[in-house]
Amino acid sequence: MPLIKSIKRDIQAVFAHDPAARSTIEVLLAYPGFHARQHHRLAHTLYKWHIPLLPRLISHINRFLTGIEIHPGARIGEGFFIDHGMGVVIGETVEIGDDVVLFQGVTLGGTSQQKTKRHPTLGDNVVVGTGAQLIGAITIGDNVKIGAGSVVVTSVPHNATVIGVPGRVVEIRNPDTDTVERLPDPVWEELQSLEERVAKLEKSLTIKEAARQEKAAVDPSAQEGGNESI
Repeated sequence: MPLIKSIKRDIQAVFAHDPAARSTIEVLLAYPGFHARQHHRLAHTLYKWHIPLLPRLISHINRFLTGIEIHPGARIGEGFFIDHGMGVVIGETVEIGDDVVLFQGVTLGGTSQQKTKRHPTLGDNVVVGTGAQLIGAITIGDNVKIGAGSVVVTSVPHNATVIGVPGRVVEIRNPDTDTVERLPDPVWEELQSLEERVAKLEKSLTIKEAARQEKAAVDPSAQEGGNESI
């Protein structure tokens, strides 16, 4: 997409997602998320040209001015919007689709020390709530909503809503019919929790019984003493 048209789409994204936006001049002068996006355009272009140091320096200045840290290597689609933005961190191998919205405090981080794909990939129309942490080389599908404060370490399917620590899918919506195909089931979740506890107890008892039998085989008197005590 031509540069001017792409910048216009960034401005349109602000109006689409922030009801507080009043005018284009306000967006141009007073929206740090918009400023961070434009700084990243320059840094990313220089990064692709393999120019040393300068892209990181621009990224550093960007963080100083906006409170938003975007590595020059990150790939960002059209219509990207960071609301408020303070504390947002976007890692080197992050890939972001079109019309994605991030709120303040979001981290798109990595866990690996290897020079490989180690950061999240976000599809189109993704919304990531305040303070959410997306960690590792995971894939977030299209039309996904991630709740504030969630910690997501596994991939998420299309059209899902994720909340919690660790993040779990609580809803999947069919965009064709605008119907919910999956809702939270607290009763089932509680049953699963009880099943896990029972399994752990059974495993613990099995280990203890095996240890008792092994001890009795070595020292039969210990078995007799144990029977007497019972």
